[in-house]
Amino acid sequence: MAQFDDLYTLLYLFCMKRIFPLIVVLISLSVIGILFIQMSWINNAIALKHDEFERGVESAMVKVRESLYSKYLMKSGENFFNEESKENKLRNEFAVLGNFTNEELKESIDKALEQNNIKYKYEYGVTNIFRNIIYQSDGFHVSDMHKDHMIELAPKDAIRGRETLFLNIKENKNQVIGEMWWMIVASIVFTCIIILAFALTVRTLLNQKNISEIKSDFINNMTHELKTPLATISLAIDALTNEKVIHDTDKIKLYSGMIKEENKRMNKQVEKILQAARLEKEELKLNLQELDVRQVINKVTDNLALQIQEKNGALNLKLNATNNKIEADDVHFSNIIFNLLDNAMKYSTKAPYIEVETLNTSTGALAIKIKDNGIGMDKETQSRIFERFFRAHTGNLHNVKGFGLGLSYVKAIVDAHDGKIRVESAPGKGSTFTITFPVKES
Repeated sequence: MAQFDDLYTLLYLFCMKRIFPLIVVLISLSVIGILFIQMSWINNAIALKHDEFERGVESAMVKVRESLYSKYLMKSGENFFNEESKENKLRNEFAVLGNFTNEELKESIDKALEQNNIKYKYEYGVTNIFRNIIYQSDGFHVSDMHKDHMIELAPKDAIRGRETLFLNIKENKNQVIGEMWWMIVASIVFTCIIILAFALTVRTLLNQKNISEIKSDFINNMTHELKTPLATISLAIDALTNEKVIHDTDKIKLYSGMIKEENKRMNKQVEKILQAARLEKEELKLNLQELDVRQVINKVTDNLALQIQEKNGALNLKLNATNNKIEADDVHFSNIIFNLLDNAMKYSTKAPYIEVETLNTSTGALAIKIKDNGIGMDKETQSRIFERFFRAHTGNLHNVKGFGLGLSYVKAIVDAHDGKIRVESAPGKGSTFTITFPVKES
């Protein structure tokens, strides 16, 4: 079953590496396409609005002409005669000049524009057959006549008149857009939602990809960490069944001791995994008691002294804090110090030099600094070292073992004690971890 899970993980990672870029490209193209369609839709909507405006102006100008016809017929008393008589009257006698004032002309234009729901500012002018201006508004210019809307005021077969109305309506694009504000705002909002959904999808895919890679790395590390003691136990058992060893008490003790030590080692590894699971589920229970930090540090460093000596390293203790009392869980606090010191030894390409310092801060808290001369870390690594299963890339340093649980465990325990932890580091210049705990009041 475990082999099947490993195979599934490998296949999943392989597929993710191949398919993930394709998924991102397809989603990106889809979002770009949607944005393009939205922009085209808005442009088309504005164009339709403009066409509607043009039709409205043309309709208004026709209404102006009809209004002038009606007023002319009313003035001439022909409004009560038949249609044929009216048409003859208009064809033979209608003219704006001499029959209407500038104010009457403007009144007809205002009414026609209002009926067509056109509320823009406008200028107007009326010219005769020779294009001489006979009526105009204050802002009307001859040079703008080619830009204006125009309509012949007299009937096509009129004998006299041949006057033309020019209407220059200053269409305000901002006003057009303002009339469509709800559509534009809705379009922008939904587009932003689509982009946000896209970003969240890509982020989720990236997280899933990272989780899969971390899981694969964790399984590989766990297999390696457990395989070594199992191999040692297997060899020791084979040796114990050897005829020459069965009768040798010293060798039996030796191989039995090896089995016992390797069994302890496996139990420690399994316990680390179980601790991580408990921390994730927030099921960790602390046995809080008064601790003397100086004594705990001395105890842990004594246990590691032999390992440091084997690497020709040095350990310098500067336990200068005057108040060493904190309220903490003895086992977990000892593990914190051990993990930080263990990392200081592991991540070193030369003889390790480790300095442990304690001091009381200006706020009265107890600070513990653990400084090493190891390989150091860049900013990106520093931002991720407290993540579960994260293991920093160590370049040419290939003897670093573990599950990537150490510092995440340290961070969780420090947080559980209402403490703080931070790291200062640079590549090739070592690292300094500082943990701060509230002191126990006397």
